Amino acid sequence: MRLIIFLKASSNTGRPLAFAFDIDGVLIRGGEALPAAKEALSIINGNNALGLKIPYILLTNGGGVSEVERCRKLSIQLGVQIDPAQYIQAHTILKTVAHKYADVPVLVLGGKGDTVRKVAEGYGFNEVYNTLDILAWNPSVWPLHTLTQDEHLSVKSADFSQISFAAIFVFHDPRNWALDIQVICDVIQSGGIVGGPYLSDHGRSPVDLVFCNPDLIWRSDFERPRLGQGAFKDAFQTVFKSLTGSNYPHVLYGKPTMATYSFAEMVLKDRLRGQLPSVFPAPDNPESDIAGANAAQWKSILVHTGVYNPQQGPPSHQPTHEAEDVVQAVRWALDQEFDGEGVRKGIVA
Repeated sequence: MRLIIFLKASSNTGRPLAFAFDIDGVLIRGGEALPAAKEALSIINGNNALGLKIPYILLTNGGGVSEVERCRKLSIQLGVQIDPAQYIQAHTILKTVAHKYADVPVLVLGGKGDTVRKVAEGYGFNEVYNTLDILAWNPSVWPLHTLTQDEHLSVKSADFSQISFAAIFVFHDPRNWALDIQVICDVIQSGGIVGGPYLSDHGRSPVDLVFCNPDLIWRSDFERPRLGQGAFKDAFQTVFKSLTGSNYPHVLYGKPTMATYSFAEMVLKDRLRGQLPSVFPAPDNPESDIAGANAAQWKSILVHTGVYNPQQGPPSHQPTHEAEDVVQAVRWALDQEFDGEGVRKGIVA
């Protein structure tokens, strides 16, 4: 029988050890688990010479589906049970602000069909619409796209000339940038009503604009990184500035924002019964993951299986350590923290 030991705190911080794994490019590429992923998770789940079991979360800028659905799929891909309580995707943090917008109309962007609408409703948003709903209401909003049969089946009917949006949330990467940029510009310039008269800067009631993922690029199973939600944000702001002469103020979540790392620490504290851990993140993107981890004073380990390619030069943000894959990242962290007897280094008995 294997003895499972939960980690003791270090002497200088009083904190237990925990891992925070990115997903795309670290554990998964495309729809398949990377070769090192299952071994790494097996090690921290207690399959190591010391019998140590280390708590961990998954922290990703991905999204577009519910946490329950994504964890169901990840559990199959990775061969271990992933609890939604240990899974943080880009828009999970919106659960903390849903009460503010619970009973006002909001526009949500990204994902397939009405999936993101259902996610938002699950968070507590009650009046949720998307750009397909608006296009079904008035096809001349963006005449360069005709709704498919499946898109027609997903729409929510409404008279948008009578609805004033309080906020726009970009949950996930939009599928139709042109349609979504047009609608965002319409909503903002009219003070919330699609098709309403454009207001001057002085008279406009602000519509809150929230992006959940700043990643310019991300890693799929294609040979080169793909454009992400950060690219969509830049495209929108460029168009909006051309129309109005200024950028539109917005809120940004996702890595590397401190709001997301503070939220992740809160989730870890809940899992560790109130203890704030010393976190080792294992991500693949220096621009978002390493920058955010360093700002949060986490001990970052940059892996070479995702966005970052060491052949292209040193990373833009310096990690604590670099590793070929997630297994090497886990082993390095354990070597740094424990001696051969499973005792935290630096602890005085």
